[in-house]
Amino acid sequence: MNGVSLTMFIPFSTTGIGSLPHTDREEACRLVLGTFDIPFWPQLPKVSFRESMIAQFSEGLPFLELDEERQTIWLEREGESLTRFYETYSEDTEIAVSDRFATGFSAFIKKIKERRFPFLKGHVTGPITFTLGLKDSFGRLVYFDEELREIALMLLKAKIRWQIKTLQPNAGQVIIFIDEPVLSALGSSSYIGVNPQEALRLLGEASDAVKNAGGIPGIHCCSKADWPLVIKSGVSIISFDAFDYIETISLYPQEFTGFLKNGGCLAWGIVPTTEAIRDEDAASIKKRFDTGIETLSKSIPADLLLSKILLTPSCGTGSRSIEETEKVFSILNKLKNLIKGSSS
Repeated sequence: MNGVSLTMFIPFSTTGIGSLPHTDREEACRLVLGTFDIPFWPQLPKVSFRESMIAQFSEGLPFLELDEERQTIWLEREGESLTRFYETYSEDTEIAVSDRFATGFSAFIKKIKERRFPFLKGHVTGPITFTLGLKDSFGRLVYFDEELREIALMLLKAKIRWQIKTLQPNAGQVIIFIDEPVLSALGSSSYIGVNPQEALRLLGEASDAVKNAGGIPGIHCCSKADWPLVIKSGVSIISFDAFDYIETISLYPQEFTGFLKNGGCLAWGIVPTTEAIRDEDAASIKKRFDTGIETLSKSIPADLLLSKILLTPSCGTGSRSIEETEKVFSILNKLKNLIKGSSS
């Protein structure tokens, strides 16, 4: 189903979601490389508005206007930029995430220059979140403009290809997480016009772009989601908030059992990146993890859950302090050791 065998993952390997609170990119890279089994390039939203979730992957989009001082971004339909985009775009086009929009990427590449890892991880804002988070000059969401929606998807696919090509020299495999926080709100009054089949098409095309470029596609949803739709998109890794939303997985035992049996993997976001982290430690998170496994194993085989598992924070830590971020990462590593110790 997923096109990539994930049996090479060591169960309970750790990775992260993306954002960090640092403004020093060197420090952010050091922390990531010193913490995770599967390192990722750090997104640094506190450096600049350009590194916020929508803006970071907008560079190269026709009609783009960005006011960093007022922290606004929109599309102004005028000029010839759309024509130029069509003339230069192909299914092999790669569009860089430049240093102006992702200071952590180039710093990360320099840090790993002489190294090679079994896995490296990149990320891209998902096409649904991107087009529902960006407006034109009339205040209309880009998603509801069919042409602009397609252009946005083309842009994101080009940035996926560029990331994979750039990370591949230092990795046995490159993982790309498609970050889709807005999935939790689909079906609500705010997004009543979003067609589920179109949402599935967008996710499927983003997932296929990762696979076609030689990468492993994952998706990150930091809340509840239409999990059957996510599974149908063809991703190989599903990253979910296992601290607050474990019960949403238990609602679809047949679908998740099939996903795992067909080569899929669950990334358990078990360490909270909300204010809840202040009251947690490794022992309390281990207890929560054990309860989660007990809950899910009533309907999904426990050996399947435990053999197809990664460990992550519940979301990015860009909104937390550096001290809290270090605590999140420390608990994650301690949890891994506790789990491995109890299973040996």
